Amino acid sequence: MFERLQQKWQVSPLRLALILITFGVGGSLTGLAARTLLGSWNPELRLLWILVYLLLVVLLWPLAVVVVSVPFGQFRFFQNYLARIVRSMGLAGPDGSARVAQPVAIAVFASGAGSNAQKIIDRFRDSPAIRVALIVCNKPGAGVLQIAQREGIPYLLIERERFFRGDGYMPELQQHGIRFIVLAGFLWKVPGRLIRAYPQRIVNIHPALLPAYGGKGMYGQHVHEAVLAAHEKESGITIHFVDEFYDHGQILFQAKCPVLETDSPATLAERIHALEHAHYPAVIEQLVTGKD
Repeated sequence: MFERLQQKWQVSPLRLALILITFGVGGSLTGLAARTLLGSWNPELRLLWILVYLLLVVLLWPLAVVVVSVPFGQFRFFQNYLARIVRSMGLAGPDGSARVAQPVAIAVFASGAGSNAQKIIDRFRDSPAIRVALIVCNKPGAGVLQIAQREGIPYLLIERERFFRGDGYMPELQQHGIRFIVLAGFLWKVPGRLIRAYPQRIVNIHPALLPAYGGKGMYGQHVHEAVLAAHEKESGITIHFVDEFYDHGQILFQAKCPVLETDSPATLAERIHALEHAHYPAVIEQLVTGKD
């Protein structure tokens, strides 16, 4: 049973233990609080007492587990868990659209250490409008998976065959109510199935000023090496919608930085990363919310 839960929730054994402890302590506190509120009330109909007690338990349980989850470091998990319960009860649409006010659920696709993913998570940690609901990764052991575990965000480890020639993991994206996809250092080309399912709702960031230095194989250090080899005076970042071609979709935002004569690929990369971290979360917020 524990192995099935660990696989279903995609958490480490330690986190599974903390989640189960939170459930237990939260449930106990709920029962205690309900009995305390009822006090010495003893109606003639025992059934009435039971019905009121059950109503109090239903109302108090979400609050209790969320409060208990904070000291156990599992707040993000229970926030997502309760949101899924709300959707399953029909209080929110299957695509996450709000029947009651709900933040837009986004998925962050990443292949590496996840520094951009961390900045995005930090930006929307307490946002009422946007929620990072899923981390998607194609590389076992990637640092972004550790970030997902630490932040209590569900993650999905994907494999090539199903992603490109299967269902593109659409059922999992729908299960989490994903309405917008953010690529943050994701090195696989997005298949047409996902592009058609999320038209103008998949965004990518590229470490150069497109249309220059884009296309297949142009990522990370390869881009910076090419920029330096061409003796460019400036480089920068490009945020764009994703279409069927590498680095080809509509350009949404660009920011520039100088290329110094003393630069190496590593020093130029540091300057580019600073631009990415400064601008990408803000542009995502503008795109998802429609606000400037």
